[in-house]
Amino acid sequence: MSPRTGASYASAGVDIDAGDRAVELMKEWVRKTARPEVVGGLGGFAGLFDASALKGYARPLLASATDGVGTKVDIARALGVHHTIGHDLVAMVMDDIVVCGAEPLFMTDYLCVGKVHPERVAAIVKGIAEGCVLAGCALIGGETAEHPGLLGADEFDLAGAGTGVVEADRLLGADRIRTGDAVIAMASSGLHANGYSLVRHVLLDRAGLRLDQHIAELGRTLGEELLEPTRIYAAACLALTRATEVHAFAHITGGGLAGNLARVVPDGLHATVDRATWTPGPVFGLVGTAGPVERRELERTLNMGVGMIAVVPPESVTTALATLADRGVDAWVGGEIVERGDRTTGAELVGDYAGG
Repeated sequence: MSPRTGASYASAGVDIDAGDRAVELMKEWVRKTARPEVVGGLGGFAGLFDASALKGYARPLLASATDGVGTKVDIARALGVHHTIGHDLVAMVMDDIVVCGAEPLFMTDYLCVGKVHPERVAAIVKGIAEGCVLAGCALIGGETAEHPGLLGADEFDLAGAGTGVVEADRLLGADRIRTGDAVIAMASSGLHANGYSLVRHVLLDRAGLRLDQHIAELGRTLGEELLEPTRIYAAACLALTRATEVHAFAHITGGGLAGNLARVVPDGLHATVDRATWTPGPVFGLVGTAGPVERRELERTLNMGVGMIAVVPPESVTTALATLADRGVDAWVGGEIVERGDRTTGAELVGDYAGG
């Protein structure tokens, strides 16, 4: 019986050297996200953030959120495009944090791969770092885990967690909303990072479309449309709170516009949003007709062209729209807050979309 060679982590499928190489490649991008409060650099067991920076707050509240990008990662994997998916991660985490009026401070990421390809890992982290710069937060740490046998060599998953801070007396939410407040809708950049299980099922499995297929109504390939990065609203939302009075924000993710807006509407009031105030982008119509998918199902799964909502008093509308325009965010008055007449609460879309 011939002797067996000794087992090693490498023979089990984990390449420590490749992991070290990936860390070296990503350091440049992580450094670009540094804020003055960050202590130390990448490579420690924990990321450090100087909390003495919060001394200027009378009563600082820390806001925390965690999220991932769902099955959108499968589109990135299939196309071999890895430098944009990190934008989606930052948006999903930091745009949740800014909803309460909190300033994003820092985030960490978790990348799980079947096999470490250093350049691929660095490209993903580059996207996260670029997103952090847009959101104004630091990327202070993370983890890249190699899971051979659990994931294929080209498969990966991505998640992250973030922290922000808001002064207690400036906390936004349902308790500030009043009858007559305006509902301002901010345009999405496309599908963002929700509903991709439905989108993939409808467009790829049922309709048989290819990711490299040019779609006339989209003006580009299907893959390019599906990988369009999620818009990061954090900086624009904070600018809005500095420019005028804001009562609440709602990040439009899983559950759709009505479902997420309802989360910030107080008892006894109701939010109505008029579909006639905008036209959803062509990708939403493509999903609807290719399914076919009923409008109600589309609206509770996809953002339908609205990625963030701001609820402001009527006298703040002009300043709010001008501020968002200055930040490059298309926005419009989409609805209002009305009396419900009972203790139930909620939000609804009314009418038909403009242009059909």
